[in-house]
Amino acid sequence: MPLGRVTQVVDCRESMGMGKGGGLAQRGTISECRRPDVVIVGMSPGRRHVTKPVCDITSALRREGVEFSVSTMVLNAGSGIPADAESIAGSVLGAHFGVNEKETAQIEQHKVAVLHHGNVRSHVVEKVRKILSQCNIDAVVVTQAPIDCEDLAKVGVKTAFVLPAEKDIRTKGRVVAIVTGVTRGQTPPREKIAEVISAVMNVIKH
Repeated sequence: MPLGRVTQVVDCRESMGMGKGGGLAQRGTISECRRPDVVIVGMSPGRRHVTKPVCDITSALRREGVEFSVSTMVLNAGSGIPADAESIAGSVLGAHFGVNEKETAQIEQHKVAVLHHGNVRSHVVEKVRKILSQCNIDAVVVTQAPIDCEDLAKVGVKTAFVLPAEKDIRTKGRVVAIVTGVTRGQTPPREKIAEVISAVMNVIKH
């Protein structure tokens, strides 16, 4: 007699995780899925960059009936800022954020990307620009920082609501929704998860 549960088998990552029980994905890994519709892109794990909201969003989307079409990616170079970040050039030392050819191909297999990039406003907009300059995909931006489409358009990001001047466009992909107030390292409130799900489902249905 069925108990009302659905068994899912998830290929969680390309290589072993970090920490107790291998629970945290390493940088440069992606969880594969049967039908690639949605990819959740998180920063490289570390002391400041934790992947907590990414896991919650992935689980929530699977509960909504897209369990066989949600991938989770942890970028290999997900820390720092892009080397070509003009708006904050020279202000940050250390690692440079970037997306390699393999990651670009993996992201572009999907219909929509959910991009999570922390809580520093200028870093978020530049990281979104960098990913979408290489990946031709619709994106939902999830962040703790209060950003809007105007902020993204100022650095050349195409959005569904505000477009940069044609000569200033720097992206192939575009942002179709922004969900702010998702605190890094904490479980997102139910209403924020609902916003992400709604935005993602709108893209998939169309």
